[in-house]
Amino acid sequence: MIRTPLLLALLLATSASGVALAATPPTAPAQRPAKLDTNGDGVIDRSEAAANPRLAAKFDELDRNKDGRLSRDEMPRGQHGRRGGHGGERWARLDTDKDGRISREEAKADPRLAARFDQLDLNKDGYLDKADRELRMKQHRDAWFAAADTNKDGQLSKAEFDAAKGSMHGGPRHGGPRDGAAPKPQR
Repeated sequence: MIRTPLLLALLLATSASGVALAATPPTAPAQRPAKLDTNGDGVIDRSEAAANPRLAAKFDELDRNKDGRLSRDEMPRGQHGRRGGHGGERWARLDTDKDGRISREEAKADPRLAARFDQLDLNKDGYLDKADRELRMKQHRDAWFAAADTNKDGQLSKAEFDAAKGSMHGGPRHGGPRDGAAPKPQR
């Protein structure tokens, strides 16, 4: 008989703590700089940067022209595309007609890019653009999944995922597949 009230009290205490945990809002992750431009003016001022502690700490260093605002070209490179990505200065310089894509003719201004143009133009439309980047990312994801799915059942078990997650953010910069080639499965 004593066990029943004790068990009931324990059950109620456990449920109450579960409700309290469920009611507690999760802590919001720091906003990415692209989302910090709350007033939509195309730049991030010091008050907007305060929402991201890492960006706020580097604000003065990043503000190269010392105008108190971070323009797109002052943002860290990882925030607006990698080497020569859509947000990079190189991309803007090459995109002479400002249509948001690089034609074969525009690519001739950069001999290295011109030499790789056909390889980078994945959808073969004659332009390097967002569609090519998205296709390249899909190929990398598919290659990573194929390598991680060691039993080839079309699903990843927890063991397969855990074994492969070291190469999850693969790609040329992280030791993963290059140019769409699937990494060798580790057995």
